[in-house]
Amino acid sequence: MDTFALIVTIGVALFFTYTNGFHDSANAIATSVSTRALTPRAALAMAAVMNLAGAFMGSGVAKTVSEGVIETPEGSKGMGILFAALVGAIVWNLVTWYFGLPSSSSHSLFGGMVGAALAGSTTVYWDGVVDKIVIPMFVSPVVGLLAGYLVMTAIMWIFRRANPHKAKRGFRIAQTVSAAGMALGHGLQDAQKTMGIVVMALVIADVEDYGDPIPVWVKISCALMLSAGTYAGGWRIMRTLGRKIIELDPPQGFAAETTGASIMFGSAFLFHAPISTTHVITSAIMGVGATKRVNAVRWGVAKNIIMGWFITMPAAALVAAVSFWIIDLAVL
Repeated sequence: MDTFALIVTIGVALFFTYTNGFHDSANAIATSVSTRALTPRAALAMAAVMNLAGAFMGSGVAKTVSEGVIETPEGSKGMGILFAALVGAIVWNLVTWYFGLPSSSSHSLFGGMVGAALAGSTTVYWDGVVDKIVIPMFVSPVVGLLAGYLVMTAIMWIFRRANPHKAKRGFRIAQTVSAAGMALGHGLQDAQKTMGIVVMALVIADVEDYGDPIPVWVKISCALMLSAGTYAGGWRIMRTLGRKIIELDPPQGFAAETTGASIMFGSAFLFHAPISTTHVITSAIMGVGATKRVNAVRWGVAKNIIMGWFITMPAAALVAAVSFWIIDLAVL
C-alpha cells in the first residue's frame, strides 16, 4: 500500500475533524454565550478542553463508524473511497458554515461514506445505516424537543416562587457546568467518528488488523484537532443557535444544554449510536423556547435548519461520489 496515500488520507481526516470542531463549537457554547453566562473566549477555551477529555471516554461510536456503515474497502481503491468520503464531508461542512446553517458534521461524514462507497462499488451496510444513523437522525431531534420542553417545564415549576433575578444569577453559574457537559458529549461523539475513519485507513494499509483497538496516537491526534477547531470557533453558526431561533435566558440555556448533554451521553454509552450534536441541541433549544409560548420560537429559521438536516447526507454523498469518480479517472 502506498504510504503517501495513507498519510494524505489521515491528514484529510484530521482536517475534517478540525472543520468539525469550528463548525460544531456553537453546539456546546452558543447558549452560554448568548445568555452571557460565559464570555466567548472563555467558553471556547472550556469547550476545547472538554472536547479533548470527551474523546477518551469510549470507543463504541468509533467502532460503529469503522465497521457498521460500509464494508472496509481494499487497496488503493479503498483509500480513494475514504479520501472521497472525507472530501464530501469537508465541502458540505464549509458550505453550511459559510451560510451559518447548523447542519450535522456527522451526517456529512456518513453521507460522504455512503456516496463514495456506492461510486466505488463497495458494499453499504444498509441495516447499519438505517439502525445507527437514519433512525437516530429522526428520533434524536424529537427526543430533544420533548425533553427540552419537559426539563424547562420542571425548572419553571420548581423555581416558581424563587426571586427571578437571583434564580437567573444562579442558572448563569450553573450554565458553566451544563455547557461543559455539552462539550464533553461533543468530544465523546464527534472525535470518535474520525477515529473510526483513521482506523479504516490503517486497516486498508495493513498497518492494523480488523477489530484491533484504536491506537493511542489516533485518539490523541483526533482529540487535539477537534479541540483546535473548537477553539477557532464558529461565529456564524453561533449567532444562529444563540439568537436567531429564540432569545434565551440563563434557565432556558441551562435546560437546553442539560437536555442535549444527557441525550449524547445516553446514545453513546447505551446504543453506540453516532447522533448529531447539532440536531440534539437545536431541537432542545426549540423545545425549551416553546415553554414560553409557541410563537416565541422563530419557526421560519427552524424550518430552514431542518431542511438543511434533510439535504446534508444526500448533498455530501453526491460531492463524495463525484470526488471518487475524479480520483478514479486521474489516479486509480
